[in-house]
Amino acid sequence: MQVDGQSIGAIGQGLLVLLGVERDDSEALARRMADKLMAYRVFSDQQGKMNLSVRDIGGELLLVSQFTLAAETRKGLRPGFSGAAEPALAEHLYSYLVDCLRDGGMPIAVGQFAANMQVQLVNDGPVTFLLEMQS
Repeated sequence: MQVDGQSIGAIGQGLLVLLGVERDDSEALARRMADKLMAYRVFSDQQGKMNLSVRDIGGELLLVSQFTLAAETRKGLRPGFSGAAEPALAEHLYSYLVDCLRDGGMPIAVGQFAANMQVQLVNDGPVTFLLEMQS
C-alpha cells in the first residue's frame, strides 16, 4: 500500500480488510468485528475446506479505512454518503479496531486514514467476503 509514492504498509498471507464505518457504529461493534476477523474461517485446511482462520495460519491483516463502502447505491446514478460516519467517529473506530486487533496478538499493517492510497492485492481464489455486524 502506498501514499504519495511511499510504501506505508504490506503483509504476506492474510486478510485485506476494507473498513466502512457507518454513523451508528460503536466501540462494542468494533470489538465484535475484531473478534470475528481473527476467528473467521476462510482459509483452506488440508482437505480444501474453509476451516482455518487468519490466526490459525499465522497470517496478517492489512486494515484500510474505506468510507465509500458505506455508500447508498440502491437508488439513482450517484452514490450517497449520508449513512457514513462523520470523519471524527470513523477515525476513532478505525483506530479502536486496530487496537483491538493488536491486543488480540494479530500482526497488522494499517493504511493512512483519509489519504489517497494505492492498494495492491493478490486475491487467492478469488475469495472475497462482506462481513457486516448488527448494532
